[in-house]
Amino acid sequence: MEMQAAQVLALLITGIGVGIASGLLGVGGCFIMVPVQFWALKSIGVDPTIAIRIAFGTNLLVVLPTAFSGAMAHHKKGAVRWKAGLTFGIAGALGAFGGAFIASHLPGKVLTTAFGVAVILGGIRMLTAKPPKIDEEPSDSLTAFILWGIPLGIFSGIIGIGGGVLMIPIMVFALKFKIHQAVGTSTALMIFTAAGGALSYWINGLGVDGLPPYSTGYLNWYQWIILAGVSIPWAVVGANTAHLLPAKQLKYLFITVMFYMGLKMCGVFAWLHLPI
Repeated sequence: MEMQAAQVLALLITGIGVGIASGLLGVGGCFIMVPVQFWALKSIGVDPTIAIRIAFGTNLLVVLPTAFSGAMAHHKKGAVRWKAGLTFGIAGALGAFGGAFIASHLPGKVLTTAFGVAVILGGIRMLTAKPPKIDEEPSDSLTAFILWGIPLGIFSGIIGIGGGVLMIPIMVFALKFKIHQAVGTSTALMIFTAAGGALSYWINGLGVDGLPPYSTGYLNWYQWIILAGVSIPWAVVGANTAHLLPAKQLKYLFITVMFYMGLKMCGVFAWLHLPI
């Protein structure tokens, strides 16, 4: 059940691509990293249900250092509303812990389909979203932060993503955050949702039969080292070369890959008998 050169190469290429996209476009790579991990694990004989849970748990573990470094960068620019970030984050962490517990008891097919639908919706949002003009003062309600944070955390835990794709529009449209504050604050609270979800995947996967080597519960350290070790430095490259590369075209390429991943995870291509 050891990974071969092909699987390692796929993870390395994924880490580089996700890192560049993150630094250049300001988007997370959860929607790309999860499917590649899932297919890599399946190809070495891991049961699909276990494979998708490991992909979710390990993905959240990759989000942790990325979210932390991003939050510190946004903090230096004064773009993190820490009262909201901490309250939202703690509520989100509790929700993510519960969401990962739920995912640890759901069939693999349900998880892959739910993830695929989320990827497609995320791609549609990236394709159509335009930052609105906000003239109102942002919400400072702890109750609102908690009431939004728990269900968002549950959703993040179930499908193994940091949750920024959901948090940013809610902060902008429902809580009236300025877009730069929404981006910065969502990055900060992803530290908490990722930690809560990863902890739950670790605990709920302990003692499970059929885990691949280098796994602790539903966390695979081999994949984590490759993805985190490659994506973080390449995010710096992406950020530093943002003015040299065609960001608009790369954004559309990223969205196209998201749609492909989403449809494949939903089983649409298999249903249509398309060998792609």
